[in-house]
Amino acid sequence: MPLSSQSSGANQPLRVIALTGCDGSGKSTLAAELVAQLRKQGPTEPLYLGQSSGRIGEWIHTLPIIGASFGRYLMRKSERVHDQPSAPPGNVTALVIYLLSRWRAHKFRRMLVMCRRGVVVVTDRYPQAEKPGFLFDGPQLAKTVNGNWWVRKLRTRERRLYEWMAANVPLLVIRLNVDAETAHARKPDHKLASLREKIAGWPHLTFNGARILDLDAKEDATTILDVSLRSARAALQWPQA
Repeated sequence: MPLSSQSSGANQPLRVIALTGCDGSGKSTLAAELVAQLRKQGPTEPLYLGQSSGRIGEWIHTLPIIGASFGRYLMRKSERVHDQPSAPPGNVTALVIYLLSRWRAHKFRRMLVMCRRGVVVVTDRYPQAEKPGFLFDGPQLAKTVNGNWWVRKLRTRERRLYEWMAANVPLLVIRLNVDAETAHARKPDHKLASLREKIAGWPHLTFNGARILDLDAKEDATTILDVSLRSARAALQWPQA
């Protein structure tokens, strides 16, 4: 369970414990348990920092008349960008992707406000600018090439959004590593190929030099929580319970 640390530059790390890793690695469960335990020692709040495309898609499906058909249309467009990154996205597709990134940036600003109030924030996911694609919480339009002036403008703006977010380094990144078969057993609705791609990419991310705790997500849940708590308290300079 190695803990690595690199220089994060002039800015002080945020009082943020960020959980990252592939779907099915147990991020959401661990985040809830960390918040419950850390709250005993100081103000602590959870925050989901994914782009929320699934939840937004569910909301679109509820809209009268156009909801279901429009929702299916957007999901097909989004999947096509991932499956065919060399094809330039259309105007509507690019706008939807950009708005999803703006929504993530909106939640990120909420996190910054919480940090300024002295709250420790435990995040499920954390944006980065090293590797493109929503699969890795990076800029999705950066996976694509070419396109008209509108698409290129949105691509540039989205990249700047992620560069700004990534420049705000969390105090600790807990990276939960899991194999594709275990992840798929836990998340059977996810494509196995997609899970394998995620698992191959996560170990190479540095989160702009953040301190990273790598854990085996197949370990006993109690062990994972104990190690995570000790590392979080040490990073926060809080006494060990």
